[in-house]
Amino acid sequence: MTTMESLIGLVNRIQRACTALGDYGGGDNAFSSLWDALPSVAVVGGQSSGKSSVLESVVGRDFLPRGSGIVTRRPLVLQLHKTEEGQQDYAEFGHMPRRRFSDFSLVRKEIQDETDRITGKSKQISPVPIHLSIYSPNVVNLTLIDLPGLTKVAVEGQPESIVEDIENMVRNYVEKPNCIILAISPANQDIATSDAIKLAREVDPMGDRTFGVLTKLDLMDKGTNALDVLEGRSYRLQQPWVGIVNRSQADINKNVDMIIARRKEREYFATSPDYGHLASKMGSEYLAKLLSKHLETVIRSRIPSITSLINKSIDELEAEMDHLGRPIAVDAGAQLYTILELCRAFDRIFKEHLDGGRPGGDRIYGVFDNQLPAALRKLPFDRHLSIQNVRKIVSEADGYQPHLIAPEQGYRRLIEGALNYFRGPAEASVDAVHFVLKELVRKSIGECQELKRFPSLQTAIAGAANEALEKFRDESKKTTLRLVDMESSYLTVDFFRKLPQEVEKGANPAATTIDRYAEGHFRRIGSNVSSYVSMVSETLRITIPKAVVHCQVKEAKQCLLNYFYTQIGKKEGKQLVELLDEDPALMERRLECAKRLELYKSARDEIDSVAWVR
Repeated sequence: MTTMESLIGLVNRIQRACTALGDYGGGDNAFSSLWDALPSVAVVGGQSSGKSSVLESVVGRDFLPRGSGIVTRRPLVLQLHKTEEGQQDYAEFGHMPRRRFSDFSLVRKEIQDETDRITGKSKQISPVPIHLSIYSPNVVNLTLIDLPGLTKVAVEGQPESIVEDIENMVRNYVEKPNCIILAISPANQDIATSDAIKLAREVDPMGDRTFGVLTKLDLMDKGTNALDVLEGRSYRLQQPWVGIVNRSQADINKNVDMIIARRKEREYFATSPDYGHLASKMGSEYLAKLLSKHLETVIRSRIPSITSLINKSIDELEAEMDHLGRPIAVDAGAQLYTILELCRAFDRIFKEHLDGGRPGGDRIYGVFDNQLPAALRKLPFDRHLSIQNVRKIVSEADGYQPHLIAPEQGYRRLIEGALNYFRGPAEASVDAVHFVLKELVRKSIGECQELKRFPSLQTAIAGAANEALEKFRDESKKTTLRLVDMESSYLTVDFFRKLPQEVEKGANPAATTIDRYAEGHFRRIGSNVSSYVSMVSETLRITIPKAVVHCQVKEAKQCLLNYFYTQIGKKEGKQLVELLDEDPALMERRLECAKRLELYKSARDEIDSVAWVR
């Protein structure tokens, strides 16, 4: 195999593999840049310009659908592979890789059927290409992209946007700097009206990558010729113009063999008084060789940039594969190890939130520094210690025998009733911290990149963590309420021992005795109880956070998943597999990346093997 055959064959294989992965250039796909970087030959022409006949002449086979209006409704990527003399011609489709077609009438039918599978039997178009490879000793190594024919008006059955849609599709291919444009124009029309030349001039104003092809030279009016165009005087291109004589409609109807048609074409140019001096540079055979040689030159010049792009893409794909994670092992022990590692990764992120490495843990301090003090300040002690309520409670506590010196039972009832209000803020603090911890669990699972692959394991970890947090909350509530109950169970005696001394400070004990049954007496009782309750409130403001942190936060940091670890150790292989059941979208993405990575590495190896062969 020659170097040219190796390089063009390499590009053919990469393009086929790209299309199999859904990358065919001009799309939104991030990897379509590889396709766009590969040199290719796009065949552009207006409807009925003879575009299909040129392709069939180059191939030497009658294989394209024919008809009026838009016949080519999807791009056809035609890859020609030269085989040894004597071998039978055959074709293969990219979407049917294991089937060989030796009957080219079936190739035509499959092109039509595959077009209809995407576009339906309407006259719609689609940018998704059909890949067709033809193997024959009568072709040169070449890749041609047959695009829908440019049109000026929509006909019945076509959307109004069809003219713009076709032009945009064609432009999407030919505007790429690596695209060689094969502009087909009929010789029996003014070159100034050529749709192909008009578009080529817009995307390639210097004519560096445009090859002009004139068809239907034999149909020109007698006494006229196309020498001004073919010799570059009417419209100059950096690349040569080539004249083509296609089969006539009568020849097509008679199924004249393409090899015979090629011979007739050679004879036409050799015997033509107008084009005889250009005969060696005219015809479909010369066009195919010219394009093949030029394509090989372009491919060779693009090898460094293609290699650079491939290496960059390999790095990006390997980084994404690391991000997505490698496939799961089938061994139960390895699966258990994977689960435990994923749990530790989650636990590490959760602790970082609590310890300040990530945001969120500060909200727990906010509960203690803002919510708890605010709740304590809002407790209805003013109502509880109003003169009317104090008189009522003290009187009820005295019963039928009024107190003699100090209303101790009244004091106790007032204090116990007041301390009972602290249960609400205590429980609210526990619930608020519980909510923060649950939210941190949710955030930690979401931030753990390794866990994103396994929705079932995410659910299991979230369930186990929340179940543990519920237990911690229950224990924390018991502890904080116990703190409140402790304050009610034993009152601080030293505080109350001061009260008689304060009474004796008065100058008139008799007046004091009278006050015990008057409004001032009950006001003083309310004030004393309020002072005691304030002291207890300050104590609980300090001790409730200690209890909450000890029972909830500390436990969450140290043993959030301990029970889960115990249960995981008891699971068997099938249950472990269920936990490691990946998100189908991620599995599909990893498989896609793996295929692309294999394609890119294979392409790099092939380029290295043929790039510098002389």
